[in-house]
Amino acid sequence: MPTIVLVDDDSLILKSLGRLFRKEKWRILSYDDPKQALVSLADEEVDLVISDYRMPQMNGVEFLSQFKVSHPDSLRIVLSGQADMNGVLKAVNESEVYRFILKPWEDEELLITIRNALKFNELIKENARLADVVRRQRDRLKRQQDELNRLETEMPGITRVERNEDGLIDLSGEFDDPDR
Repeated sequence: MPTIVLVDDDSLILKSLGRLFRKEKWRILSYDDPKQALVSLADEEVDLVISDYRMPQMNGVEFLSQFKVSHPDSLRIVLSGQADMNGVLKAVNESEVYRFILKPWEDEELLITIRNALKFNELIKENARLADVVRRQRDRLKRQQDELNRLETEMPGITRVERNEDGLIDLSGEFDDPDR
C-alpha cells in the first residue's frame, strides 16, 4: 500500500484531501507543521509527498528540499494557491518536484496525477531493482570468465568444447586417448 504524506498549514485542506483519498488504497499521513513532518517521517518509507507552498513555519520548497535529503526516492508535489512563477521555478529546480498543482484543484485531475505519480515511482523503483540484478549478473559472469581464463592458462584446451554439425557437444573422441 503506497504511503502518501500531506503537508499543509490549513487543516481544512488536509481534511478535504483526506476525504478525496478515502476510497483509494493509500496510507495517508497528514501534517499541519512541516517541521513536525520532517521529524516524524525520518524513519518512515514514503512514496509521495504533497506539500503546500506557502506555510508560516517554512515554505514548501524548503520543506521538500529537506525532505528530499532523507527520502530521495519519494516523489514530491507542490499544491499551492499562489501562482508565483519564481516559486514554481524554485520548487522545480531545488526540490525537484514531480508536479506543481494550483489550488483549488479539480478532484479527478488530482487523483489522476497522484495515480500516475505512484505508477511512475513504481517504475523508477523497478528499473533500479532490475539495474541491480543486471549489475550482480555482470559481476558473476566476470568472475566466471576470469576462472575460465585461469583454467585455460593452467591447462590449455580444457575449456574448448567440440561440437557436431547440429551444434551438440561431440563426445565421440573423448575417450580415444587411453591416458585420459
